[in-house]
Amino acid sequence: MEWPAEKIRSTFIRYFEEEKGHTHWPSSSVVPHEDPTLLFANAGMNQYKSIFLGTIDPSAPMAKLKRAVNSQKCIRAGGKHNDLDDVGKDLYHHTFFEMLGNWSFGDYFKKEAIRMAWECLTVVFGLEPKRLYATYFGGDDVAAPGVPPDLETREFWLEFLPPERVLAFDAKDNFWEMGDQGPCGPCTEIHYDRIGGGRDAAPLVNQDDPNVLEIWNNVFIQFNRDSGGLKELPSQHVDTGMGFERLASILQKKMSNYDTDVFTPLFDAIQKEAGCAGYEGLLEADRDVAYRVVADHVRTLSFAIADGAVPDNLGRGYVLRRVLRRAVWYAQHHLEAPKSFLHKLVPTLADSMGEAYPELKKSLATIQGVLESEERDFNRTIDKGARFFAKRAAESETVISGADAFHLAATLGFPLDLTQIMAERKGMTVDVEGFQDCLAQDKAKNLEALKARKAARQGAADMSFGAEQVATLSHLEKTKVDPYSATRCVELEEEAATVIAIFGGRVRGFVDEATTLTGYCGLVLDATSFYAEMGGQCADTGSLFVEDSEVFSVEDVQAYGGYVVHSGVAVKPLAVGATVSCRVDYDRRAKIAPNHTMTHVLNFAIREVLGDGCAQRGSSVDDERLRFDFAYDKALSKEEVKRIEDIVRDNIQKALPVDAQNARLADAMKIETLRSMRGEIYPDPARIVSVGVSVDALLSNPSSVHCSAELCGGTHVKNTKDAVDFALLEETAVSKGVRRIVAVTREKAAEARATAVAAKDRIARLALEEEEEENNNDVSAAKKLKDLRLSLDAMVMPAVDKLSVRESLAELVEKVKKAQKAEAAKAEKAVEAEFEALAKAGGGAARIDFGANSKLFAKMQKSILSKLAPDASFCVVSSDTAAVDKKFVIYTIVSKAHHDDKDLDAAAWARAAADAAGGGRGGGKGLAANVTVVVSDTTDLAASIDAAIEAAKTYLLDNNITK
Repeated sequence: MEWPAEKIRSTFIRYFEEEKGHTHWPSSSVVPHEDPTLLFANAGMNQYKSIFLGTIDPSAPMAKLKRAVNSQKCIRAGGKHNDLDDVGKDLYHHTFFEMLGNWSFGDYFKKEAIRMAWECLTVVFGLEPKRLYATYFGGDDVAAPGVPPDLETREFWLEFLPPERVLAFDAKDNFWEMGDQGPCGPCTEIHYDRIGGGRDAAPLVNQDDPNVLEIWNNVFIQFNRDSGGLKELPSQHVDTGMGFERLASILQKKMSNYDTDVFTPLFDAIQKEAGCAGYEGLLEADRDVAYRVVADHVRTLSFAIADGAVPDNLGRGYVLRRVLRRAVWYAQHHLEAPKSFLHKLVPTLADSMGEAYPELKKSLATIQGVLESEERDFNRTIDKGARFFAKRAAESETVISGADAFHLAATLGFPLDLTQIMAERKGMTVDVEGFQDCLAQDKAKNLEALKARKAARQGAADMSFGAEQVATLSHLEKTKVDPYSATRCVELEEEAATVIAIFGGRVRGFVDEATTLTGYCGLVLDATSFYAEMGGQCADTGSLFVEDSEVFSVEDVQAYGGYVVHSGVAVKPLAVGATVSCRVDYDRRAKIAPNHTMTHVLNFAIREVLGDGCAQRGSSVDDERLRFDFAYDKALSKEEVKRIEDIVRDNIQKALPVDAQNARLADAMKIETLRSMRGEIYPDPARIVSVGVSVDALLSNPSSVHCSAELCGGTHVKNTKDAVDFALLEETAVSKGVRRIVAVTREKAAEARATAVAAKDRIARLALEEEEEENNNDVSAAKKLKDLRLSLDAMVMPAVDKLSVRESLAELVEKVKKAQKAEAAKAEKAVEAEFEALAKAGGGAARIDFGANSKLFAKMQKSILSKLAPDASFCVVSSDTAAVDKKFVIYTIVSKAHHDDKDLDAAAWARAAADAAGGGRGGGKGLAANVTVVVSDTTDLAASIDAAIEAAKTYLLDNNITK
């Protein structure tokens, strides 16, 4: 192949780097952790935003860039730029893509950018000039008011193209903005006609014709859009973006991006893992659409997860969950792929793109773990959702109601866009307006329910069961508990539970019915999938449903004497004997489970590093973090903390299976590696949770297997890779002989590491700033160090990293102090020389700048003035040129001879000088005085000082003292 993907990428970068003097600046993370205005990096220019706005720290390495080039990872699956709905339907849209880009930061502008683009395409890549068309901004009074048509760009293009191939468009096509706010400007696009042959393709430009496609876009960053509208930027910049995948299709002579070697390895992997027919490249065939969707979406998910994001129910996490569920649905319905399929494609992606983006290989196990876990969660409801949709589609035949679409989204995990895809396939539509109404009603209901729950909790009765309550229920069978099956009670007809008792909220006793007026109360079910708080793990939350209607909000779950009490508030009336289904908040549990499993692995790691004497003293696990207490009589060293964290992370990266089985307690206790909590009473049979080794293997060889194994009834992940990452945040003392570790997993661990990287980068920039000669005594550098030191405690980052940051910060602070001390000593010598010169002259009035440093003045007075002649008096005016405020100090010293013989008064002398400069405040005695003069913003400081000195000299003359 003449132009394989890797060669295209490297050729572009080499051209701008070696021939056009650009710096190769690596792609930023596709997850913009420090830019809350973006869900994902959606363009190459995102990381240079602060340069365009002029807000970048001048000491930052990036601030020195004049020209840059790279291939930027981009995702457009949400926000202003969203290509999610188009993926699969055509042959050139993607949610993840690479943007080949070159940038000018206040350097070259329109003419040079256009010339480079033309040369790169026609000379370097050899594209036929007759197939190229250029567009420019033709004006748009609505979207870009006050911005004139970009006729200058048109004139530059006429040097290369005839007028009929230089076309004007409005802001929709030729005024580029990265988001609702931010840097923006008119742009010029280059479009390529795949067909060629001398035809006129001008009418097809910007018409979504698959054979006339945009490949290059030069954005002329001239403005910033904020809440007040468009404002001109102080400098003009160029932001170039070329679609890597589209260029590959042209150079490889393919009519589709998906026919290039960018995608064919993934298509081969899809065919192998799904066992389906091969990709044929047909536009509307369901199987080929599914191929494109799955290949595109697994790229988006893999890069996002590698850069620290995970599917979730909020923000960018929700976007990723939508992307994943679309891919799963297409794979299962049109490729007949098996369940747990997507994660098997990731190694192929890592092999094909890992050289350019090594983070794919580094995070391979993490990516696979997250995808496998998320797909497993969606598979819980996908079949039921498909059946529900088919039933409603058969009843209506034309429209899926808003209520049904909302039920699919809120209860069964089908995003609205997926329901729309399903409806479109059947020639139906979805009542989106009705869906939005249901969504608004649900939000309002949830808000009211939240208020009611808060009020109920504030006056909540005690829901704990003592001997009396347990005895009251003794005629009932104990609650059957199964919190380990994710499918438990998902479907009413298959997994039903019965309300066997209701413990009243406002009156401490059993009642027959709970209503919205009952307040906080407790329900006992004959069966439950909710996890009751125990073993350090917090309780599940969720809801009880009757058919598709929520009747009870579960806020807490506790077990007493074999009965499980679900505490919360009734949303609708609910009586004893009612049949309900349990709807655990599995999204929340998906955050609790990895925290609990990593508590076990942490326990194992602590013993590996510190020895077997570190017995567990307690733990606490919820959806936010994990906490583990253990016996140890001294603080851990930095190296010990790092080794413990590394062992846990290594267990995650190895993607170890997590097995949980019941066994006879006596057999379990024979396992040498087994850890149990001292004083804990375990049931018989007991549940063994083992990491990396099956429970059967442990029972078969109780003395020869070394791994994390504990007696535990909690909920856990299926594989350590589901934890994604682990960050040990704190190691502190709880009491004498007991230490505590606090840690996080999944996206919170990724966020903690991103915070650490940002902090280290700030220190590196400050160190670079300090090393620059002109900044050795920079007050602003010292202030930045102080601000960072003060904010460090509040930063959430791994403990080892925080300690390293503190050490680096302390070293830099000490270095700055030494530099400032050396500079101060140097300045002091200079001041001393000036004082000596004044002393040798026998006194007088002069300017010597040493700030408002009265201690230094006193030192000079003691060491130098004692050497003056008995009749030497002088006035020194000193300012601080580095200070923000405009002020100076007048110091006067009068010899005793002048004071006695000439009646020269130091205070009067200082006031006379100050009055000439506008007046000041101060004081002193007959022989010494000082006055501080504050100069107004409109007054020149130097002129005021000169006036004070002249007045001081005049005062001496007026008192018959000639100096």
